[in-house]
This record gives sequence, C-alpha cells and structure tokens, in this order.
Amino acid sequence: MPEQNILALKLAKQIGGNGPISLAEYMRQSNEEYYNISDPLGKEGDFITAPEISQIFGELVGIWFADIWMRSGEKNNINYVELGPGRGTLAKDILSVIARYGCTPPVHFVETSDALRVKQTQNCPNAIFHDKIDDLPENGPLFIIANEFFDALPINQAVQTHSGWREFVVARDRGNQFLAMPGTKDAGSYIPEEFKNASPHSLYEYCPDAANIMYELTRRVKEQGGLILVIDYGYMKPQLGSTLQAVANHKSVSAFNEPGTMDITAHVNFLELGNIARIGNLQVQGPIEQGIWLKNLGADIRAETLSAANPDQRDVIMQAKERLVHPEQMGSLFKVMAVLHNDLPRAEGFG
Repeated sequence: MPEQNILALKLAKQIGGNGPISLAEYMRQSNEEYYNISDPLGKEGDFITAPEISQIFGELVGIWFADIWMRSGEKNNINYVELGPGRGTLAKDILSVIARYGCTPPVHFVETSDALRVKQTQNCPNAIFHDKIDDLPENGPLFIIANEFFDALPINQAVQTHSGWREFVVARDRGNQFLAMPGTKDAGSYIPEEFKNASPHSLYEYCPDAANIMYELTRRVKEQGGLILVIDYGYMKPQLGSTLQAVANHKSVSAFNEPGTMDITAHVNFLELGNIARIGNLQVQGPIEQGIWLKNLGADIRAETLSAANPDQRDVIMQAKERLVHPEQMGSLFKVMAVLHNDLPRAEGFG
C-alpha cells in the first residue's frame, strides 16, 4: 500500500480500532475521496458518460424537457435541478435547447466535489450549488435530472449463510489488504420475500441511500410540482448477484485495492425507485432501455442531420450515436425512468 494513500491508512486505522466497517461505509468514503480530488470524466479520466460521448444525448433530453414544459403551460417559475452533474456538459446542452423555446430557469446543482464544481462552473456559470438535496429551493416546480447519479451511491451486500442472511463488511486480511466478508449483522429484513430462502452463498444488494433520496425527491415533487428523470445502468426488478464494480483509467480494477483512486458503482434497482414514486401517488413511466428511448425521441434522425451538416465527421457521429443506442453497448444496460407530478402531461419516448 503506497504511503501517499491517506484514505487507506485512515480506513486501516478505523478498522483496526473499531473492527470491520460496512461495505456502504467503505464505498462512501472511497467515492467521496475519489470525486473530490480530481475530474474523473472524459477520455483523459477514468470513465466517460453519455453527454461526453455525443451532443445528441443532451439535445434529445433537452427536447424531451422542453416538450413537457410547453405542454404543461410554459410556467416560468420552474427550477432546473441536476444531481451529480459531472462536468456540467448535459446541463449545458439541455439549457441551450430549452432556451430556444423560451425556457430559462434558474439552475441548481447538487454537487459536493470541489474539483467538479470548477468544471461545472465553466459550462454553467450561473449554476447555484448545493451540498445536499435538502437545500434545494422550496418554491416552484423542480425539474430534476439524475444521469448516472444513483449508481455511485453506497450499497450494502448480504450473503445467504447457514445461519441466515448476513451483511458483508470490509475488514483487513493478514497481508493488510482490504477484503469483503460476511459479518454478524442479520440482513434478513432487507431481502425480498422471493429470495428469503435462496441457496447458500446467494448474494443480494440493497442501497438505503438511494431509497432515502428517492423518498425525498418524491416528496418534493408531490408538494412543489415537477418531475424526476433517472438515467442509469441497472435492472428492472430485484435480482441476486453482485454488480459492484470499480473503474480506473477506463479499465476494471479491484474495489478493495487503493480506496479513493477508482470509481466504485453498482447497478440501480429501478423497481424500488419506481415503487417509492408510486407510493407518493406520482406518475411513473418506464423504466425503458436507453437505446429505445433515444430512438423514440429521434436519435437516428438527429444523427443523420448532424452528418449532413458535417459530412467529414459522419463516421464519428454515427459511431457515437450507436454507442448510446446499440443493445450491446449502452442501449440495453442503461435504463430511463420518468416520475412526474400528476399535473404534468404524459412524457414522450416511453411508447
């Protein structure tokens, strides 16, 4: 373990003094360190997101946004909100599109990374920053975008043992390496009924932070109006197995080697998020595969239009579009779900 990894030393001391920590605590501290010390996005970073791949993505989300805004009466008191807005590229593209239709809302970013706030300010100079969702304005509808936000929230994992479901913890082995192992905490209350009697060694993931955040977003939209658009990789119904992954320099790495130096994520449980919104008596559309949603919004037509205007860039434009929509790339893995206040019309793109 390199001396300069201060977080690894801190975690080692914490575990040595108080015993193993939860997987969620390990993931939370690692990701907080990772996002706060650098810009992980783009070709020079560790991974690339849809808005960085092609302008088509942000333009179509912007058109989707503008369509709902116009059909709902073009109210001028809405707030544009983005959770974990990356470099601000998506917001820049969306705001550019909706401005053409006369929609120029105040912009609110929920972001805790100082490094990313610098990048976001370059793309959206007028953005108002918030450390947490609780700080968002309480007046006017909230039009909330969460693109690759929920996947980075800390998860817990439970494993079926001969003594029942037990929550994983992160400990240190004899070689002073971090590792995940079953702890003593009973995790049975987190397991869906269909998996209660799963075979030994079966693994189930759950994300209390995602549920808590969705409850708060749902409450806000129900009280203030607006919508929530969630775009992320995930599954449409609960499943067994680990989806925990770590990426550095565009390559998969161990999540337990050098904490704070990689992006640790897990797949999003869209059924849970949707059910929380339904409990709040809001409209839920989707989830639907990202590729289908973008095609329904005109991704193919937009790519052809861009290619006609930039014939020398046709191959690049088409390859980027295919990366977004092709089932074997981002098209199937990524899902899209919209949650809307009942005063809003049904959204386009969901069939």
